[in-house]
Amino acid sequence: MSTATKARTGIVIGALGVVFGDIGTSPIYTVQTLFNPGDPHPVPITPANVYGVVSLIFWSVMIIVTLTYVTLVMHADNDGEGGVMALITLVRRLGRRSSPRVIAALSALGILGAALFFGDSMITPAISVLSAVEGLKVVDPSLSELVVPITAVIIVGLFAVQRRGTAAVGRFFGPVMIVWFLVIGACGVRGVSGHPQILKALSPTYALEFIFGHFHIAFFALAAVVLSVTGAEALYADMGHFGRKAITWGWLGLVLPALVLNYLGQGALLLGNQSVVNAPFFLLVPHGWELPMAILATAATVIASQAVITGAYSVASQAAQLGYLPRLRIAHTSASSIGQIYVPWINGMLMVAVLILVFAFRSSAALGYAYGMAVTGTITITTLLFLYIAHTRWRWPLWMVVIGGGALLTVDLMFLAANLTKLVHGAWLPLLIGLVTFTVLITWQRGSEIVVRARDKAEGPLQPFIEEINNHTPPYPRIPGTAVFLNRESETAPLSMRANVDHNHVVPERAIILSIVVPPSPRVPDGERITVDDLGDPDDGIYYVAAQFGYMERPDVPAALRLVDPADVGGAIDLDSTSYFLSKIELVPGDQPTMAPWRKRIFIATSLMAADSAGYFGLPTSQTVLIGSRIQV
Repeated sequence: MSTATKARTGIVIGALGVVFGDIGTSPIYTVQTLFNPGDPHPVPITPANVYGVVSLIFWSVMIIVTLTYVTLVMHADNDGEGGVMALITLVRRLGRRSSPRVIAALSALGILGAALFFGDSMITPAISVLSAVEGLKVVDPSLSELVVPITAVIIVGLFAVQRRGTAAVGRFFGPVMIVWFLVIGACGVRGVSGHPQILKALSPTYALEFIFGHFHIAFFALAAVVLSVTGAEALYADMGHFGRKAITWGWLGLVLPALVLNYLGQGALLLGNQSVVNAPFFLLVPHGWELPMAILATAATVIASQAVITGAYSVASQAAQLGYLPRLRIAHTSASSIGQIYVPWINGMLMVAVLILVFAFRSSAALGYAYGMAVTGTITITTLLFLYIAHTRWRWPLWMVVIGGGALLTVDLMFLAANLTKLVHGAWLPLLIGLVTFTVLITWQRGSEIVVRARDKAEGPLQPFIEEINNHTPPYPRIPGTAVFLNRESETAPLSMRANVDHNHVVPERAIILSIVVPPSPRVPDGERITVDDLGDPDDGIYYVAAQFGYMERPDVPAALRLVDPADVGGAIDLDSTSYFLSKIELVPGDQPTMAPWRKRIFIATSLMAADSAGYFGLPTSQTVLIGSRIQV
């Protein structure tokens, strides 16, 4: 095997371990939820309904995952990156081709999709681990009371090890998931061999007959059928880490066949014995192997939870870079994979939320009613944004978008409508989480715009400030050394520099005004990172430096300064003796009618999430000076 082939194989194995964990564990609870007698709209167990449900699951997976995501949406990448945030960036890039209102509406819709993903990130660990630990009830019914405590312990342990990152254990995820898919596929074959007539369910006629012949049952069933495609958004969101080809090969070569065989096997089992409805997945396992299967399922669901937790970190990080959240403290946990990050604030919030869900719902079936809402919302928004990009960027003809896209959206909207019927049974929860998160995100964006205007007024224009320094009589004393003043942009003077000049009446021998610029790209090559401007006077020792960092990168100011050409700033920069000046802003509510009072309180409360600026920009603490200022919102 050549080196290139080994590398490609390694990427596919890595994708199997991270990308497919969520969708790969869906068979544990999907069929069980569909036929659960406790469901407010249960599907009666009859041979016709079993064929119809299994066919509906198969074609839902084929249409939503294989066609929509793998075949279509994954081609809409932003420099290799995927996910709702990448779609928002692409929509913004196309802003000149549409009206500002359309772009604003689509961007807001995308932010709602990202907000719903946070709801998904809370429910996935709860339902996945709960469903796996519930396998203990098949081993010994007397262990039922231990399911919730064991689940809570596993979840606390899962979030506790997040700070260590997945780099050390990531290489084991792929092999574990390969074993998982081979085992569930083999169990499916065992079930099919008992009732091979279940293979007829692969025909779409059974799904269509179930929908149109029993619409009053099938419509409500869609709310549970959607559980079979949960995790589809992870295929797209994690595309930047593994690439479209690796995900496509993994899906078509192993994951899809294993899932289809297992769903067919569970359907075959129900044809032969309706009493297995409470645990069809685990009852596919040969007698005596239930405990090993429960252990393997728990490992698989922990991996699935790991993937969605990491996804929440990435979404939060990208949201901060795009201006929808304050700067968050982010730790990179792998030297080889930039995507492996740890966000302490998000980690703590998710852990508390997941534990609340576990103790409140206490079973995977009960959580199943809530789970689909977040998933269907995100899928529908993703499809809508993709269709806009396909028409605007790729020039797909309007008739193709209307007919083909309309068909895809009809499927998505059917699932969404079915889940709305579960609002009073738990679907309100992810919707509430999404709306609260959406409110926080757009409030932070709006509040940031208000603060920027206030800062612009306080800072004043940069060029007149530089001229004032150079023309001051008598000249300001020059103190030896280099001082770096971090600033938001090139047009205004840094508050810290203005305060230093106004109060101390001195100017550094060399002053570098540095701004961090975040372009709509995930990463920026080192060769394009630095831009230097002498601000019209190459001899006054004052320079403006713009450092570009992609929205998937963590700004590192000292590393950026190492890339500055000494000839552009009057000589080499001694980073060991350089001083860094930061403007620290204290936000207080004001009387101006800029936002509703409750939104001002949300904005100020959200600002408490912000990371320490020195740590966020990679500044050495001993060389950093903070100069404060108060701004009313």
